[in-house]
Amino acid sequence: MDVGTLIERVLERSVASAEGPGAPPLLGRALRHSVFPGGARVRPKLCVAVAAACGEGRGIEAASGAGAALELMHCASLVHDDLPAFDGAAIRRGKPSVHAAYGEAIAVLAGDALIVMAFDTLLRECRASPEALAPLMSILINAVGTPRGIVAGQAWESEPVIDLSAYHQAKTGALFVAASMSGAAAAGLDPAPWRALGERLGEAYQVADDLRDVLLDEEELGKPAGQDASHLRPNAVQNFGVAGAIARLKGLIADASDSIPDCAGAPMLREIVHGQAARLMPQSLLRNVA
Repeated sequence: MDVGTLIERVLERSVASAEGPGAPPLLGRALRHSVFPGGARVRPKLCVAVAAACGEGRGIEAASGAGAALELMHCASLVHDDLPAFDGAAIRRGKPSVHAAYGEAIAVLAGDALIVMAFDTLLRECRASPEALAPLMSILINAVGTPRGIVAGQAWESEPVIDLSAYHQAKTGALFVAASMSGAAAAGLDPAPWRALGERLGEAYQVADDLRDVLLDEEELGKPAGQDASHLRPNAVQNFGVAGAIARLKGLIADASDSIPDCAGAPMLREIVHGQAARLMPQSLLRNVA
């Protein structure tokens, strides 16, 4: 079974469990709307790829559970991020955002339910690897809460002065760090040496997202464009210019590849990292650079 199919099956089990007998139907539909169809599922795929690279076949089931839990946290953050209290975005992944489709109250509850679902998913999928559960749970908690998780990242947007590095590390980097570290922990290894891979990939994705926000339109993005400017948020393009941001993105991809610890699957993992460069810098984006 390929990694993408494996992740989708875990996510389907999680969402289906929330749609069980007695569940509020509208909330169940909102949860499914927020998770399927998904984006590229980069975070869970990274988690499983790291486990495969350093575990020699060990820990794939735990890694898929941890990766799916991270994806559910990511989906929760998107649901909340789109709310009128934050971005007020009507479109996400090319379809109505959850609050636009189901109302603000259901969107708040759907985001909350996805957070709880993430922990439930991790517990359920790690039953065969109980020794991995404690480190995976710790990584997940640190990636979501404060001071450096995605909740803190969202909170930075309400500060009068935003620390750009702390903001990007928390809002985007935290889940990438969790993905790389969780893959190692699922395979029974020390996750600390894998932090750098997640940090560099997380920053690369944030820089790429900043470039897209400036250079692409809503149809190409699948969500509103120009959000950083309209909400007066810091942006890598604002800091470095377009050419500088692209150079920064390329450097981060190279640094991510170089940061991979020595392991049996390191060459395979480097290929995956470099393969992300084409996705992060599509020709449609580069054509808009004058």
